[in-house]
Amino acid sequence: MPSPTAHAETSSPGWWRYLAITPHQQIDVEDGFADEHGTPNTDMPSMRMSFFFESTATGSRFRSVTRLHSLDAMEQLVAMGMMEGMRSAMSQIDDVLADLTTFAAERGTHAQLLNDTTVRVSRVVRGTPAQVWRAHQEPACIQRWLTGPDGWTMPVCEVAKAVGDRYRYEWASADGAQRFGFEGALLESHAPHRAVTTEQMVGTDGPATRNELTLVPVQGGTLLCIVITYPSTELRNMILGTGMTVGMEASYARLEQELAAA
Repeated sequence: MPSPTAHAETSSPGWWRYLAITPHQQIDVEDGFADEHGTPNTDMPSMRMSFFFESTATGSRFRSVTRLHSLDAMEQLVAMGMMEGMRSAMSQIDDVLADLTTFAAERGTHAQLLNDTTVRVSRVVRGTPAQVWRAHQEPACIQRWLTGPDGWTMPVCEVAKAVGDRYRYEWASADGAQRFGFEGALLESHAPHRAVTTEQMVGTDGPATRNELTLVPVQGGTLLCIVITYPSTELRNMILGTGMTVGMEASYARLEQELAAA
């Protein structure tokens, strides 16, 4: 990720190493510089950054503490524009949160292009994160709601239960004339808020997408976001052109009905 020591008009590649996470309270990372390929630059100083999060009567208070190995290292980074870079980064937090609020207000399934290969799909689902998470884990439940447009069924639903496990989903048209599926591996799982998987069409050898699912509580339900990174712009455009979000909206509407019945 770009280093906070960069001036607004320049680019400075860097890296983060997560050291400790206390959910909703604190994140500790080691931060350093890198070359254009992501290789750490050992000629430049690294630092330890601690981020603190506190609830207030009107929102949240965010506090960042940076520790360097020496006074010389601090003076070097300050001279390079570290303070200006951090102020610029922090000033964008409200805009990011407002962006998420916009997604929540829209209610329906919405896709936003983040860059040439990445898409963020979002929808507010009426239910708690724990309920939505569970609906993504139980095969019998998944087969009732994750069926896309009317007229399709989900005869195969093999769920990955632990990191490293593989999953496989297959769909079939009601008349049996059409059938397709996706499979992949579970890379990360942090119930009930985040899961990362790979995904590729069954029977193909092409590169997989990377899908990052997050569930965040919001007023009225849970903000479900899936950030999908495709191997190429061409594949991204082809998948979006199939009406992907229309099928996803039909599934999420069905999911809400499932949660309401439960």
